[in-house]
Amino acid sequence: MLELRPNCECCDKDLPPDAADAMICSFECTFCADCAQGLLAGACPNCGGGFVPRPIRPARLLSKYPPSAARILKAEGCAPAGRAA
Repeated sequence: MLELRPNCECCDKDLPPDAADAMICSFECTFCADCAQGLLAGACPNCGGGFVPRPIRPARLLSKYPPSAARILKAEGCAPAGRAA
């Protein structure tokens, strides 16, 4: 089951469970579409993998399978994989 992280790791934009612009890599690193497609040019800065749209969990299942509350933000800044921030 996906963790559904609550924010973009790059710009800290809120990404609620129903966010249509949430993007994830295969490790569930989470970014908003603007950062993933713009600044990061489609490559995760953590693993170098690509992004896909994060699925939206049905609202009726959120109480049984809640999203994560832990916010992750890249302290060193956000830059494409292989480049320093």
